[in-house]
Amino acid sequence: MTIHLYLSLIPEALVASHLPPEEYGAYLSLGPKKRSHGQAIFFKLADSYAQKKLEEFPGIAELRDGRLRRSAYLGIHKILEQTPLDALETLHLTTNDGHVLTLHPGEYIPDPGPRYHLYQEFCPVTPRVASTLEPREFAATITDTSKPVSLPAVAFAELTLDRLGDDPEANGVDNLPYRSIEHLRDCLRELRAKQTKSTKLVVRYLEQDVLFRTILGGFYVGSQGGAFRFFPMPSRDELETTHYAWWRSALRSTGL
Repeated sequence: MTIHLYLSLIPEALVASHLPPEEYGAYLSLGPKKRSHGQAIFFKLADSYAQKKLEEFPGIAELRDGRLRRSAYLGIHKILEQTPLDALETLHLTTNDGHVLTLHPGEYIPDPGPRYHLYQEFCPVTPRVASTLEPREFAATITDTSKPVSLPAVAFAELTLDRLGDDPEANGVDNLPYRSIEHLRDCLRELRAKQTKSTKLVVRYLEQDVLFRTILGGFYVGSQGGAFRFFPMPSRDELETTHYAWWRSALRSTGL
């Protein structure tokens, strides 16, 4: 049986499994007896990279003995920073009830707007951050070793701000599902008032499920030295047609 290698983002881990991505995602979300529930976000690593990486783990001989293994954890620390970005083959988003959406790398084209952005980091840390930087600039800043604090690599998504993306004082944003809109406004106001400030912490930790419907554009990965990879979300039309089962499942999630 083929051994797949996965890089989980929540929590960060390197995992080997005989299950292909959709089955693995359902296993993570539902558990073997469908008693546990939870989202999962993970990368499938390229088979060529996986074969070489697995040679570093002689203790996984049991994976090669012909018996099905759903998961074998190989590491839980500094996994993303040790993985070359070109080894990130596909990204998989799993809903609470086991539906899996597969994202492929795409060309990143900077969007001239909106003025403000909201980013949810997933790995290796999980704050939510407001910023005036577009995604590539944000990744470069977070991984800039000349800064007092930096990360060797970062995986994150952009969340919608709707009209707040252009104006912190905008009305008619009751559809935004974030817990404290007024606190979010204050963070954006601070960015507006301090022209030299490009980021502002909004929430320290990812405490609950991600509402996939709030993802704007897609997911991004950056690392020191300027490496950058983009995994775009399908359009709303594609979600409502081609990926309808996943989208309907994602819409049932209640909680950021």
